[in-house]
Amino acid sequence: MPKIVDRAARREEILDAAARVFARKGFAASRIEDVAAEAGIAKGSVYLYFDSRDSLLTGVFDSYAARAARVPAELGEGTALERLRRLVRGTLEMLAEYPDHARVLLDVWASNPPIDMAAMYREYRGSIAELLREAAEDGELRDGIDERHAAVLVGTIEGCLVQGLVDPELSLLDLVEPVLQICVEGIRR
Repeated sequence: MPKIVDRAARREEILDAAARVFARKGFAASRIEDVAAEAGIAKGSVYLYFDSRDSLLTGVFDSYAARAARVPAELGEGTALERLRRLVRGTLEMLAEYPDHARVLLDVWASNPPIDMAAMYREYRGSIAELLREAAEDGELRDGIDERHAAVLVGTIEGCLVQGLVDPELSLLDLVEPVLQICVEGIRR
């Protein structure tokens, strides 16, 4: 009797293996064979799910983007600044939980990726800008705080991410509270 394979689970296994390989070797130096070996499957099996290395990279990025999209989708109720706190905390915790995906992002930033990074950042800044607009309407923000500060907040999170990735002595999770103190409490009226 042939073995029944859960295609969705196998696809995720391949993507996780690709993230580990891309993080370890860099995208440019990685081969489909490396991903297959990491996943413990034959090279041809990878091609059943992805037609190229670029489509694997896109899949890894889409997997990361889906995880990242869950953070703002799960903010729940509360004031805009309470939800912004949850957004910042959730983002930093997600980045700490998936360091290989974060390393792949660094590699992608340095190349000419087949991924629309600008659209991803626009969406992320847009989520934060909406919370800032709500907070301003509710009188929660200091004067002069506006949607431009969304880019500053994203830059702070990404800057902490880069430092945590290049310096193993720095814990991204240890930076959650300082980032919240500066980027959320620092803008509160």
